[in-house]
Amino acid sequence: MSQKQRLTQLYVYYDGACPICRRDRARYEQWAGETGDTVTWCDLNEYGEHLHAIGVDPEVALLSLHLEDAEGRLYEGIDAYVLLMKRVTRLRPAAFFMALPGVKPVLTAVYKRWVRRRLAREGRLPS
Repeated sequence: MSQKQRLTQLYVYYDGACPICRRDRARYEQWAGETGDTVTWCDLNEYGEHLHAIGVDPEVALLSLHLEDAEGRLYEGIDAYVLLMKRVTRLRPAAFFMALPGVKPVLTAVYKRWVRRRLAREGRLPS
């Protein structure tokens, strides 16, 4: 892989206590395969101090996927998913669809509702 093609490092802050989140991570890692993907998965339940240091409240991070790129830029929610998915060939069409102006707000609302319901069921919904 040439220098131009080399993927930049991403740090993904995900809920490691969530079985669905862990399964999605494993699936992503499998699909990313030998693409030279440079993703560091950080369980937000163990990275509270770092999240504070980069300006993210850990309770807010619990409500949505957060991603930090090598330059320190933060992405959240659907934007984080889109950036992550664009790196895997088989996920690029879905990433494109998710980012469409008419689709993104709907997915954002559905995603936020789903996460809040999951956390409420688990008794972990931040106040």
